[in-house]
Amino acid sequence: MQAALSLFLLAALCAVGLVALRLRTSLAAARASAAQAEAVAAARGRCLRLGGQELRGLAARLADGRGSGSDQESPWAGLGGTAIEGPAHQLLRLADDLDAAARRPGAPAIHEAPAALGPIVEAAIATVARQIRPGARQWQVDAALRALVVRADRRALEGALAALLRRAASHSRDGDTVVLRGVVASETVAIVVEDEGDGLVAADLVPEVPVPGTRGLDLGLSLARSLAVAHGGDIRLESAPGIGARAWLTLPRRRLLEPA
Repeated sequence: MQAALSLFLLAALCAVGLVALRLRTSLAAARASAAQAEAVAAARGRCLRLGGQELRGLAARLADGRGSGSDQESPWAGLGGTAIEGPAHQLLRLADDLDAAARRPGAPAIHEAPAALGPIVEAAIATVARQIRPGARQWQVDAALRALVVRADRRALEGALAALLRRAASHSRDGDTVVLRGVVASETVAIVVEDEGDGLVAADLVPEVPVPGTRGLDLGLSLARSLAVAHGGDIRLESAPGIGARAWLTLPRRRLLEPA
């Protein structure tokens, strides 16, 4: 009887030891994961802060007519203050957004309210149209898209859409048509932007972990994706060389406010 009790106690102690070992292993893994997440967040914050500094410097050079900072005269140098005011302010606004994103851990904070897509689309088009002067695009907006109302952060949604329109403009030519339409599916509602540009691959959606020192990334598009993700949605790009590209800004269907 005493031997059986001793064996039982020994088995119980072994079981407790195994549980304790598993707990220590899980705790160590959790600590390692937390440390890795902190390192990634720190690297992302540094990238965003550096991007904001570069954008502010570019805005300052643009405002005083020095453009890229080289010895060559900027193409903006002969224009009046009104012509460069819009692009310079947009660069400063994007720099502010990058700084805010660098200060916030995780997804950007959004302030939800009913938002009609018609005014949002018009504001985003007006912003991008000012930036691409003296060029122009033909903006074709589906009437069904204008009629949609969603629950979202209006400013964030406008900024994300403007980033998609800037990409469409930069990959197309003067006079090309950019089409905006709405797609309502069973699980999502989307703003679709279609252009007839060069159809280059969608390499400007940066990975989840930005690479420090990387140049030439479309920081505006990266921030736009983070804003879409904060709404529970995403941004997806499709392209076909020589045909054009299609960008999807999707939101969960639950954000669509059905008409009364």
